[in-house]
Amino acid sequence: MSRYLHGHAESVLASHATRSAANSCGYLIPHLEPGMRLLDVGSGPGTITLDLAALVGETGQVIGIEPVEAGLAAGRAEAARRGDTRTRFELGNVFDLADADDSFDVTHAHQVLQHLTDPPAGLREMARVTRTGGIVAARDADYEEMSWCPIVPELERWRELYLAIARANGAFPDAGRRMRGWANAAGLTDQLITTSAWTYATPELTKWWGDSWSVRALESRFTEEVLGRGLADRAELEAISAAWKAWGEHPDAMFIMAHIELLARV
Repeated sequence: MSRYLHGHAESVLASHATRSAANSCGYLIPHLEPGMRLLDVGSGPGTITLDLAALVGETGQVIGIEPVEAGLAAGRAEAARRGDTRTRFELGNVFDLADADDSFDVTHAHQVLQHLTDPPAGLREMARVTRTGGIVAARDADYEEMSWCPIVPELERWRELYLAIARANGAFPDAGRRMRGWANAAGLTDQLITTSAWTYATPELTKWWGDSWSVRALESRFTEEVLGRGLADRAELEAISAAWKAWGEHPDAMFIMAHIELLARV
């Protein structure tokens, strides 16, 4: 597993906490049933995980895993806030899952494969713990396909820096386009590939997205990586931060983040 580029800064978790099953798992929801056992790989702040737990009901079981303890506190706090005492958040490594073969009806990973150094190996391990006839589900963005308007040089520079750091870490920021190849390499032959997008095109959404990255550009692992690798100095990051904030307040602002989704039967 590569170094997680986003890290677990408060601004990052706040952004990720806006994710839900409704806005991130539409391709999977129709296949969920009460009583299912589901593993959520890379559970983050737990909002998707707990939504999935609600969908499989009180007779189901959902376990969310993160490779470091820092990634689990937010999920546990969100479970407590919702009064969910069934869903578990545990340490786990997608390359070496602690569970036995055929342990789950569904294994799910949202925005995880892009951060792995060997995504097919991660998918194979997810398939190993999924029962025959069960589902391996994954959804990832493609940073090279992200589009926005107005075109702002500092935002193009932000993407350039992000791509450089991710690749230096052995990760795949263009994960989306690789999904079918990774599924094939993992031996997942019964697969369905679909697409969807997050669209930020209202004053409220563009301001939120711009404000989020204006902070993350200066106060996250992205910042540490950029400065540590000497790819930019603090002044350039401050210019990128200011550009994000100004972009978010522009009346013509739009941001489209395309995703590719994998639904595979084991």
